[in-house]
Amino acid sequence: MRRADIRKGLWVALFVGPGLLVVGVFILLPLFVSLFNSLFSWQQLIRGPFTGLENFRRILVAYPYRERFYSALGNNLKWFLVTMLVQNTTGLLFGYLLSRRIAGSAFYKRVFFIPVLFSIVAVGFLWGLYLKPNGLVNSFLTLVGRGRWTHAWLGEEAIATFTVILVNIWRWVGFPSLVFLAAIDSIPGECFEAAYLDGAREWTTFRRIVVPLIVPAITVITVLTIIGSLVFEQVYVMTGLDGSPNYSTDTIGTLFYRTAFGSVDSGNPQIGIGSAIGVVIYLLTFVASIGSISATRSREVQL
Repeated sequence: MRRADIRKGLWVALFVGPGLLVVGVFILLPLFVSLFNSLFSWQQLIRGPFTGLENFRRILVAYPYRERFYSALGNNLKWFLVTMLVQNTTGLLFGYLLSRRIAGSAFYKRVFFIPVLFSIVAVGFLWGLYLKPNGLVNSFLTLVGRGRWTHAWLGEEAIATFTVILVNIWRWVGFPSLVFLAAIDSIPGECFEAAYLDGAREWTTFRRIVVPLIVPAITVITVLTIIGSLVFEQVYVMTGLDGSPNYSTDTIGTLFYRTAFGSVDSGNPQIGIGSAIGVVIYLLTFVASIGSISATRSREVQL
């Protein structure tokens, strides 16, 4: 092997090696350790005999894990659907309007992105205060004569999950807005000029030119939304580890933490069950991400 090839290989290893090390230590190693732990029974922190897929069977069909698991999974599905429909659609709209260089677009870009920079703990704590029965939101509704719209926003099972989701959307909508803005700005101006010369309306231009050419950005945002829908911090800060009220805001993330570090039935750590839930979280994320990438790749348009 030539000296130049060796030198090139060393430079590649220098730049790629640290990243691979981080991925291996903080992603791959915990995954395999979780898979290993899920195949054994545990007495708190003491590993017991090999049980195969028994822990997976318990979270899928055994009480009380089955009820908690499917309830949490349903809430995660709500997170994904509402975020996709509200946050990402709104972000796409904002991104398109900002790309049209509307009046004050530079100001709006900063305003939309500012909440993304806030601490998630601070956001959850403050919104938790605003949403109390005597908080800022209900006080404002009463002030403007809409007292019948007041609720215990985080205390009613029917609306608690959607309330937390909307707070999360308020915080994150600026991120897809800027991603879509960057994608739209990368489209050559000749495409828009040709459409306008052909008499295309704004909606037609958006649907026929903009959307097909920003599919890669849509794919990225979709994958990040799938990962983000496995939420933990926002629920933990706003409604607690138990997903109050009555587990109505519980997610797989809070269920995993509660089970691995304090079981749903005994209060003791259930490392085997928790590890099984962790493996399920990874598999769900992996399958959903691959599915979304495959579904959108066929729609990509090359210039």
